[in-house]
Amino acid sequence: MSEIGRDRRGAWRAALACMVTLSVAMGLGRFAFTPMLPIMLHEGKLELAAGGLLASLNYLGYFLGAVSCAAISVKASSMVRGGLLATAALLVGMGLLHSFTSWGVLRTAAGVMSAWVFVFASGWGLRRLAETNAPALAGVIYTGPGIGIAMTGLLGGALGRWGSEAGWIGLGILGLVLIAVIWRVFDDGERAPAGTAGTAAPAAAARTAASAADRSDALWLVALYGLAGFGYIITATFLPVIARQALPGSSWPDFFWPLFGLAIIPGALIGARAPTHWDNRLLLAVAYALQALGVVFSVAWPTIGGFALGSLLLGMPFTAITLFAMRDARRLRGNAAAGLIGYATASYGVGQIIGPLFAAPLAQRTGSFQVPLLVAAAALALGAVLFAWVWFKSRRSITI
Repeated sequence: MSEIGRDRRGAWRAALACMVTLSVAMGLGRFAFTPMLPIMLHEGKLELAAGGLLASLNYLGYFLGAVSCAAISVKASSMVRGGLLATAALLVGMGLLHSFTSWGVLRTAAGVMSAWVFVFASGWGLRRLAETNAPALAGVIYTGPGIGIAMTGLLGGALGRWGSEAGWIGLGILGLVLIAVIWRVFDDGERAPAGTAGTAAPAAAARTAASAADRSDALWLVALYGLAGFGYIITATFLPVIARQALPGSSWPDFFWPLFGLAIIPGALIGARAPTHWDNRLLLAVAYALQALGVVFSVAWPTIGGFALGSLLLGMPFTAITLFAMRDARRLRGNAAAGLIGYATASYGVGQIIGPLFAAPLAQRTGSFQVPLLVAAAALALGAVLFAWVWFKSRRSITI
């Protein structure tokens, strides 16, 4: 096989392995709670406010995991493998243990694992794609969360017919099967191929030297990325519960969460094809505006059509937002972007922590998610406006 053929095969192998990795760590480990929550509420194991607390504990774990990434010097492949095994074990643990305290510990730990796996798998995969001259396959990697979310939505409800314990254990076993499929792919990829070893350091040094001029953009990226975390998380945590309140007796609420996940897949692929010369801040503004519109639809049009359209608009930009933010971090810091990515991910985590803590108690008191959803939409709209303003300001300074 020619060198180009081997590179192409290696690129697809890495992209697909990272896709499966993110589907397990994010789709199952992080978001399985969304379709399982209504089952646990129906069984009387949780109240809505307690469910919101468990969700926020998971996002607290995600925040802690993101913050700690910069201090971890373990090989990326080892972090990915260890995090995946822990994720599967934590899912099974949710079905085997039955106290709220143990669930809180498990969900917090699952958040830490999802952050570690996301950061290290993204770094490993994007580096492998750069080494094999296939950066466009990044979109394949970021379809992983959508595939995992769709799986949890479709399988969680089915498994939950035998009780939430069976649902959690079944999802954990599914995770183990998927991990076994991609385990060996992470045997390689730790070495830079010939001809690349001497190029990374100068690029990193150049970006580090230029970072003083980009500091303002970096601060805006970190701050506004947190608004995305807050803006989507209320719907992403409580969508089946919200839909059940609006459509009592309907079978449709179980399908809106898988629809959200499926919408992520084309969104990630389209986002990855966006030309690199397009400004990431403008792309982020458009993506935030689409998500804001998706959240508004679930309030203004609480019907099957409204929830379906809202799920699509919320899902399509979901990982595209992450991809654009990671691209902008690399624009600002080059190969030394890991620290900025960690800070941005931590900011996103803070937004996710606040969302359920704000929404669940208010919804339990008022019997409606209307106010929390409108606040979430406003946060996303504000982020869209500010990203557009930062982009416009930079264009003016270049023109002047």
